[in-house]
Amino acid sequence: MRPVVPTALVLAALAACAREPAPAATPELDTMDERKPVPLLPMMAHHQKQNMRDHLVAVEEIVGALATDDFAAMERAAGRIGFSEKMGQMCTHMGAGAPGFTERALAFHHTADEIAVAASARDRTAVTKALDATLKACTACHAAYKQQIVDQATWQKLTASAAPAAGKGH
Repeated sequence: MRPVVPTALVLAALAACAREPAPAATPELDTMDERKPVPLLPMMAHHQKQNMRDHLVAVEEIVGALATDDFAAMERAAGRIGFSEKMGQMCTHMGAGAPGFTERALAFHHTADEIAVAASARDRTAVTKALDATLKACTACHAAYKQQIVDQATWQKLTASAAPAAGKGH
């Protein structure tokens, strides 16, 4: 025979779970983190993080291809993090509220282009040097900037432009 749990006990447990969570440490952390904010709408911040994770996958693929001298794979992976007009527009849009961010972001993508150039030339040493420069651009940007999630009114005030339309991928 299974024990019966009193209804009051179940309701009390559910009520305890429904309470407001403890205040997050985010405001305190923000005051300790002296990096410059990059104001972004939530959907923009999410998209930016997705792109950054893909950048890490591309770097992983480049390193793996270096281990096997697969220059075609290096070139393909580098192409994902290199500069394109679309990437340039996205970096400009994302950095609209953070002076200096766009320039760093574009420099990263142009630096990554050198990986593809070196891979195309089948120059392992040059690939490694270009990857080193690209990773230095990554770490320098991450050391200087942090995401700051803002509402649409704040975004518009800081950028003096309209927020991106939903579904546009920014």
